[in-house]
Amino acid sequence: MRWHAHANQQLNPPTSDIAIPCQSRGIPATILRDAVVWGFHSESVPLSYSESIAVRVNLGPRSYQIPIVSHQLVQSGKSLTNWWVERDGMSSIACTLPPPSGSLWLQNKKHPVAGTALIVTDSNVATTYAATVKQSLVDCGWICETAVFPAGESSKSFDVVSGIYDQLIGMNADRRTLIVAVGGGVVGDAAGFVAATYTRGLPFAQVPTSLLAAVDSSVGGKTGINHPLAKNMIGAFYQPIGVFIDTAVFETLSDREYRSGLAEVVKYGVILDPEFFTYLEQNIAAIQTRQPEILRQVITRCCRLKADVVERDEFETTGLRAMLNYGHTFGHAFETLSGYGHLLHGEAVAIGMICASRLAERRGLIDTEVTNRQSRLLQAFQLPTSLPLSKSFTTDDVLNRMKLDKKTVSGSLRFVLPTRLGEVQIFADISLDDVRAVLNWLLVYPAAKSMMRKRRVIRLERQPFFQRDPCHVH
Repeated sequence: MRWHAHANQQLNPPTSDIAIPCQSRGIPATILRDAVVWGFHSESVPLSYSESIAVRVNLGPRSYQIPIVSHQLVQSGKSLTNWWVERDGMSSIACTLPPPSGSLWLQNKKHPVAGTALIVTDSNVATTYAATVKQSLVDCGWICETAVFPAGESSKSFDVVSGIYDQLIGMNADRRTLIVAVGGGVVGDAAGFVAATYTRGLPFAQVPTSLLAAVDSSVGGKTGINHPLAKNMIGAFYQPIGVFIDTAVFETLSDREYRSGLAEVVKYGVILDPEFFTYLEQNIAAIQTRQPEILRQVITRCCRLKADVVERDEFETTGLRAMLNYGHTFGHAFETLSGYGHLLHGEAVAIGMICASRLAERRGLIDTEVTNRQSRLLQAFQLPTSLPLSKSFTTDDVLNRMKLDKKTVSGSLRFVLPTRLGEVQIFADISLDDVRAVLNWLLVYPAAKSMMRKRRVIRLERQPFFQRDPCHVH
């Protein structure tokens, strides 16, 4: 089965002069003695640029659409209303048939024009994009309130969630009250967790305003909050009724936040799609300057790749979905130890991908060039590939934190490692010595090298200027 990027249906390849690589035919899964191997068999298929592209996530009664548009946020209320009506105002878990076929409201041609909604957002976008979405809903007849919390990873907490519960109780919310997350990954994760747990399920939609949320956290139904000792340990699988992505909102992202999202984009190329990885290498400038037509294609490809995985392993029962955590076992440890918010999620994942690739090298799974290509592309996007020297934690600190990773089974660490560009395996037999070696390369060697440089500079500064060799002072 071949998927066209504009819609999830069987089609013959379209004809166009403008191409973006690859179409997935499915995900082969082979159970090995110590690993599960995955990868898409891809080929270049021409696509035409469009102002609006839609990806459908096929999950039976929990299926939903992801329109990817530009400069159409003021129209978001219409999509949100349609998705709500198609489910008779209920959450996805209450549906028995794929929408809209299961809607009694539509069958009887009698339904409310709109309902009550709570916009959940953060301080970064409350007065801009969240206000636009709210007005769009009001224009469609909705009664709306807004819950705003401080921007940042620290807001994925019990305290913030409890405050949103308080607001829902205060507005007499019922099971047809729509939760709309407008913000980045923190907003989507926290709002989704509220929707999953309040009255055991409210309808929930996402309007991601960060690139990272658009290509990763808004798709697939993972919701949750952090525990002070570990990231994303408290949560639920809970699918939205739809995800509305407008690339225009990324124009106001800070460079650092935008680059953080590119780490997850690069990840898809490494784990599933080598032609997409090449496409990224060939379009660095256009991606860095946030050209809308390129962004729509990149986001569409990422959403389609993730949807293909989620459709086959929605609840992580087969291990297939674990491939999406490439770089995350290392990355989550770095992110937590650095203090939530000090190292952005995408920055931590970028470093984690290089660590995982170095670990694959050490096991003889790949050659150095696979790691080097990742490093060059991440660095071209101005993402870190090593920890800042200011981070002062030890190898044992990282190992102990990694043991809290959700992929750990019976205390045994599991790692998603590349076997070639576009294909990964999950390994449960990695020795701690190998992991320590990679962490030492990351933590010890740079610090030692920096110390040697400092000592060299100090020693040279004590020499007369004419005796110094400036070629060796860096």
